[in-house]
Amino acid sequence: MQRGEYATRCTGFGIRRTVEASDLPERPFRSPRLAGMSTDVRPPAGIGEVATRRQVVAWGLWDWGSAAFNAVILTFVFSVYLTDSVGKDLPGSISASAWLGWSLGIAGFFIAVLAPVTGQRFDAAGRRKWALGALTFATVASMAAMFFVRDSYQYLWLGLVLLAVGSVIFELANVPYNAMLRQVSTPANIGRVSGFGWSMGYFGGIVLLLLCYFGFIAGDGDHRGFLGLTTDGGMNIRMVALLAAVWLAVFAIPVLLKVPELPRPQADPGADKAGFVESYRVLGRDLRELWSADRRTVYFLVASALFRDGLAGVFTFGAVLAVNVYGIGVADVLLFGVAANVVAAIGALTAGRFDDKVGPKTVIVTSLIAMLVVGVVLMLVSGPAMFWLFGLLLCVFVGPAQSSSRTFLARITPSGREGQMFGLYATTGRAVSFLSPSLFGLFAYWFAADRGGILGLLVVIAIGLAALLVVQAPGRD
Repeated sequence: MQRGEYATRCTGFGIRRTVEASDLPERPFRSPRLAGMSTDVRPPAGIGEVATRRQVVAWGLWDWGSAAFNAVILTFVFSVYLTDSVGKDLPGSISASAWLGWSLGIAGFFIAVLAPVTGQRFDAAGRRKWALGALTFATVASMAAMFFVRDSYQYLWLGLVLLAVGSVIFELANVPYNAMLRQVSTPANIGRVSGFGWSMGYFGGIVLLLLCYFGFIAGDGDHRGFLGLTTDGGMNIRMVALLAAVWLAVFAIPVLLKVPELPRPQADPGADKAGFVESYRVLGRDLRELWSADRRTVYFLVASALFRDGLAGVFTFGAVLAVNVYGIGVADVLLFGVAANVVAAIGALTAGRFDDKVGPKTVIVTSLIAMLVVGVVLMLVSGPAMFWLFGLLLCVFVGPAQSSSRTFLARITPSGREGQMFGLYATTGRAVSFLSPSLFGLFAYWFAADRGGILGLLVVIAIGLAALLVVQAPGRD
């Protein structure tokens, strides 16, 4: 775009106004000038320019739909069904929970290995939206197939394979989805757009969990929920898997219809012609050049992996702490989970505006410091009321830290390399995902009390905070 021309610019999420091109920055996103990495090219059409309100909402609806896998399949319903019902009478000395852990561990390995090169290939081929659609509906297929996992240990292996395969495909789908953030935002509103998407994921999880609980799970006896589905053969939970598959499929459609595919970029020479094995050589070349010319991105990937693992630990072990330490009733854990998702979503929405004003690093640092302070207080108090108060206060800062972490990387990523960088984002996260569980267990053992595990989570967050403090904040155009 030449100076003196006119452009349509987006304010907020989609309120459009016409402005002089001279009012717009020369470079929509500041990308480091990396030797040999072709980062001085103009961003492809659609990057850092204009997005309509409908495109932003369509992008956020994918996050809303993704709760079907995260909350229902992986966390609260299907994985519990596998360990407590399907594998209940599993013969042998190895429990169903152990097999679940190992299967997800194998899935994590494949995610770590595949994420960066698949993201790189999506970018190079100019098929980011195509990849998102293909991976999303492959995830939907794996979820729908979970309907065939009956309530018998002979079906445990089918359930574990489907869950592991689904986890790999779903995490790979997140790579092109996150990479599309810059297509639906401008430098002026990227924080708000990211916070909106993250909050949609939380709210979608709340709505779907409540539908599943009251429609398919609540009650006693052989028929459950207001639909009165039989529990024979695990039918009510198998129907939950079908509902989750439909939920993701429906809410994934808008982004595929409303957000256009980008033209093939020229930011990564040779990547578009590389075969699968050669893609790893291209990745190695890019990482060496990135380390030589702009170590900030590498430092941030490491720092974010650390504090993101701490944030994940808060939700992973929250239910355990609620019941075993603070006396929350088992039936009330779901209610606390719903409330925790609500406050995290509100936190993400609110912090998105601060992200655009003061930058993502300030939001992340503030959130992590607040979590450390609240976490220390939580270690010292007892009783359900104190857990509700300080546990929810802790969750307020989880959403902002997660959302601003995404915008931090988006702001410093060279144009046309978003898929590759968010692939590395997934890989580094998986590489340290053992820290929170390990330190939680270590400190709980050390203090001979589950309460001590809180300190283990705080240590991970503190290490991530310390690593982030030395990373230069991204510029804001």
